[in-house]
Amino acid sequence: MSPLLKASAVSTAIFLLGTIVFAREGNNGKGSPIFGVQLPSGYRRWQVVSVAHEAGSLNDIRVILGNDVAMRTFRSGTRPFPDGAVIARLAWRYEPSSQNNAVFGQAQSFIAGDPTNVQIEVKDSRRYAATGGWGYGQFENGIANPSAALLNTCQGCHSKLPWTEDRIFTHYAR
Repeated sequence: MSPLLKASAVSTAIFLLGTIVFAREGNNGKGSPIFGVQLPSGYRRWQVVSVAHEAGSLNDIRVILGNDVAMRTFRSGTRPFPDGAVIARLAWRYEPSSQNNAVFGQAQSFIAGDPTNVQIEVKDSRRYAATGGWGYGQFENGIANPSAALLNTCQGCHSKLPWTEDRIFTHYAR
């Protein structure tokens, strides 16, 4: 077998293996790379954990939502989160409201502008053991961002948080 043919066979095998791994993880074109996380059905109807404003280059406003498992954990204040907890973070551009400011007579009102993305965290201590038990996904317009490099940044920031918080930035707003 020629070296070129051998290299082609090896790259094809690697590609097929990667395809099988993603298929096994439930990635049907809707899941994130690396983790296979998908947008959960009905996530926009979940309860609010908290809201946040991220300044700097992101300059967005966010709402953090939790499924029933996550909400019980947030409310009880216990950590770590159990497997099955899912947290969604929805973000929009943070924009001044000229209409509201005109009514108030001064610049003081900000609103959610265009959506930027949705991020999903899924707790599965066995499947995501290498990343502290959490799998990550980012979605724009309902489509998984295909960048593995982007998703690798999630773990980098979350791993800086204390273990006592189970690598979660958000605290429950009572």
